[in-house]
Amino acid sequence: MNGSPLHDLFDVLTQGLAQPRHAWEAALIALSVLVALVLAGVVRRRVEERLNAAARASIRLDVLQFSIEGARRLSFPITALALLGVGEVAMRAAHLVSGAEDARLLHLAMALLGALGLVRLLVYGLRRALVDMQLVAVFERAIALLIWGVSALYVTGALRDVVDWLEGTLIPIGRASVSLWAVITAVMTTFACLLAAMWVASMIDSRLAATPGLDRNFKLVLGRVLRAVLILVSLLLALSLSGIDLTVLSVFGGALGVGLGLGLQRIAGNYVSGFILLLDRSLRIGDQITVDRFSGSVSQINTRYTLLRGLDGTETVIPNEMLVSAPVVNYSLTERSMRLSVRISIAYESDLDCAMRLATEAAGQTPRVLADPPAATLLVEFAADGLLLEVGFWIGDPEQGRSNVQSDVAVAVYKRFCSAGISVPYPRRDVRVLGGPAPARPLA
Repeated sequence: MNGSPLHDLFDVLTQGLAQPRHAWEAALIALSVLVALVLAGVVRRRVEERLNAAARASIRLDVLQFSIEGARRLSFPITALALLGVGEVAMRAAHLVSGAEDARLLHLAMALLGALGLVRLLVYGLRRALVDMQLVAVFERAIALLIWGVSALYVTGALRDVVDWLEGTLIPIGRASVSLWAVITAVMTTFACLLAAMWVASMIDSRLAATPGLDRNFKLVLGRVLRAVLILVSLLLALSLSGIDLTVLSVFGGALGVGLGLGLQRIAGNYVSGFILLLDRSLRIGDQITVDRFSGSVSQINTRYTLLRGLDGTETVIPNEMLVSAPVVNYSLTERSMRLSVRISIAYESDLDCAMRLATEAAGQTPRVLADPPAATLLVEFAADGLLLEVGFWIGDPEQGRSNVQSDVAVAVYKRFCSAGISVPYPRRDVRVLGGPAPARPLA
């Protein structure tokens, strides 16, 4: 370990900080870190206030948040580096250190702080680039700590010793043994390849979303197929770089095929059905559908299931296989307009022509009711209690609800009937009693 920065630290510890410059360097490092932590807390509060103010002012937060968050993450290492630099200049002016050889401990601390700043910025940029990969956001601190630990070992010159120890530690697997370093290398290589594949897939999804003229379902299918291909290629590349023979995957492929044939038929069917729905364009996001006893708007079409959002706010997870094999009523497949109707009875003695005209006018003047095709009123039945009329009308936004507009039309028709003196009958029955007892004679 001679000649490495870590050797300088061991020299200081073994000497017990006996030399004055060692004591001054250690005190300067501790003071710089403490002051940097305090200032980083102040910066963190200012950042939160700035983001809250931007949110209240309805300012776009994508670029602003990225720059402010980057400044917040770099505030501690940059402040500590600046304080250490100023402290080194002051110690040189006070002749406590005479050259770079005497300030090697300070340089070690500065190298570690610089590596910390770079790692924080790198991991945050990686999380921003992989927005759809929540794993990076959840384990952001752990990933940053791991990368910084490796960087610290490299800076201090202890990485070679750690690697030698990991290579000498063997893990028995059957008749063979694999070193711990080989296992860690394989895991890290696989993780790095997957991150690269997800990053490329995110860029492709963004480019497809911004491309005009392409069908939305086609964009989803193309993005998912490319993502699956990239992940498969990244896994095969990682296995190859890790020294694993790819021919052993033939056994795994056969086992997977048997598993799909025996126990995963429904799952595989749902995945295939998802691609069928996206490719044949029989279902799109935003369509109003009814399948079985579920009705609502299609909010998501995923690989395994479709999310159906009802008008009452409930969300139903529909397996894709059900949407392919069962009858589906799509109210907005080729035309978004939908015909609705309201039935109302009037008394037999009412003016039929006037009632039909008023009902048609009331429906036509109701918000959300389309002028073309126009509303119409029909006489549908001579009921026992009155004449049954049906007011038919069309709407162009079924996703906004159907019962509410039907209620508005019914209320408008009822108000016009009341103003015109047209009565809405209620059931009436005449009771006649035949063959009853004779009335009693009055007493004389």
